[in-house]
Parts: sequence; structure tokens; C-alpha cells
Amino acid sequence: MSPSFLLADGLAKKFPGARGQPDLTVFDDVHFTIEKGEFVCIIGHSGCGKTTILNVLAGLDTASGGNVVMDGREVIGPSLERGVVFQGHALMPWLSAKKNVEFAVRSRWPDKSKKEIDAHCQRYLELVGLTGSEHKKPSELSGGMKQRVGIARAFAIEPKMLLLDEPFGALDALTRGNIQEELVKICAATHQTVFMITHDVDEAILLADKIMLMSNGPRARIAEIVVNTLPKNRSRETLHKEPRYYAIRNHLVDFLVSRSKRFSEELPEGYDPKNPPLVMPGVETQPPPPPVVAAATDFASPGKAVVVNLRN
Repeated sequence: MSPSFLLADGLAKKFPGARGQPDLTVFDDVHFTIEKGEFVCIIGHSGCGKTTILNVLAGLDTASGGNVVMDGREVIGPSLERGVVFQGHALMPWLSAKKNVEFAVRSRWPDKSKKEIDAHCQRYLELVGLTGSEHKKPSELSGGMKQRVGIARAFAIEPKMLLLDEPFGALDALTRGNIQEELVKICAATHQTVFMITHDVDEAILLADKIMLMSNGPRARIAEIVVNTLPKNRSRETLHKEPRYYAIRNHLVDFLVSRSKRFSEELPEGYDPKNPPLVMPGVETQPPPPPVVAAATDFASPGKAVVVNLRN
């Protein structure tokens, strides 16, 4: 079996305690993999270390323990192979939308001609629906448009991996939904590998192939990984009509409301942090064939979450 595109192995983050207090371990023993072209969301309560994990993947922070390997190379610092979109747009206010994108593209390909860079930037601004607003400065753009510029800038450097830190959290529901749809289309067209932080359960179900659930901090860990079994070509308009939608949604909400706290207080029997269970809510399961004919009642009831282990 070929190695995963990204491997996070035993990540931990500790902060020194204040005034002689013990060190604070935000998370530890965090293990996960991401395959090339996969869209992965991570969900958990504030304080469990989601943004710190993203920063470690980006090379913007260092872990206290463990390491990250992407495409066969250890992540030891920032790189243009990883694009980041933050919660705020982080645009340079004195530059136009196009110039903000151009700044990143020139850093990536300093030898490209002005004509090549111009065409390259225009392509990605068109992808996020900003045709006609290329020459506007951030102060002339709405909040949603600013975030689109940030997304265009991240995609324009054609990174091997895109890291999104709640990029739509400050937007109104309508704008957020529109940009989510655009992100789905862009990822489908570019086969981009994505790691995204979100607190929005429906956003995770719409966008992600896998959803990683983190327990409460301190000493947070990945409790389980939910496999999104909905059709790949899903949309906001039809998401709630999918037969397994509510099974997945209820599973995620139940974890956030109750199970995440219980998990942090006492690890489930048989839990292995190096191999978090993969769960498929809404998928019916059947027991192994018995030596005699099974009765109809031997089968599990519809809607039951199936815990599987795809790594063995």
C-alpha cells in the first residue's frame, strides 16, 4: 500500500504553566492521515487545539511532540506548497484584488512574464466569481468578496494542500452558502487536497469526505473519524433530502453535545489513538453469516452507526 499524502504522527502541544503551575497539554497523541484529493474537516469545541493543528500542518507553528509528513517530506516550516486561508481575509489594503493575488503568484513563480501572471490571476478570480471587481481595493469589497479574494490567492499558487481556518465564520448565511458552493466546484475542478476547520455541522457534511471529531481539551485527541457516505455531487439545496443526511448530522451533533465531554473524561474501552475508529452513520450493518439460517431480527436496525476500521 502506498503511503498517505499527509501523515500526522503523534502530534502534541504543550504550553508552560504560569506561576509554577503544571504545563498545559492542549492535545496529545493525535494521529491521522489525509489522502491526495481528499477534503477533510475537523470539528471540536473551542480550546481543543484545532487551529494549532492547522498551523502545525502549515508549518507556521511547531508541535511539542510528533511530526507531520506531506508528500514524502517532513513539514518543518512555511512553504508555498501549502496555501492557508485564515478566518480574516488578511489582504493588503493598499493593493487591488488582482494585485493581492498577483503578489502570491509572483512569489510562487518569479520567472513568469507579466502577461502569464495576469492571465493566471484572472483565471482564479473568475473561479471565485470576482470578474469585474479585479481592480477594487479591499475597502471597496464586501466581506464575502474579500474572503473570495483570499480563496483565489490561496488556489492561485496551486498548493499541494489547502488549509482553511473557519474561512466563512464571519459571513452572513446567504454569502456563506454561495461561497461554499463555489468551493465545492473549485475543488471538484482542481482535485485539491483540503484540511478545514469548522464549527458548522452542515458545512462539514456538505464539503467533507471525512470529518474528524476531537474530544474536549485539555489533552484532546481525535475521538473518531466520520466517513461521509453521501453522494459526492451533493448541494445545499438537496442535502437535507439525502436518506443518510440526518443520521450523519445527528451523529455529529450528539458527539458535540455529549459524547465529546464523556470521551475526555474516560477513554472508551479499546480506543487506540493511533488508529481512531472510522464511523459510517446511517449505513446498515449485517452480522457475519451464522452456521444456520438467520432470522430477520438478526439484522441491525436501519440508521445505526457502523464503526469500521479501514486502516487494517
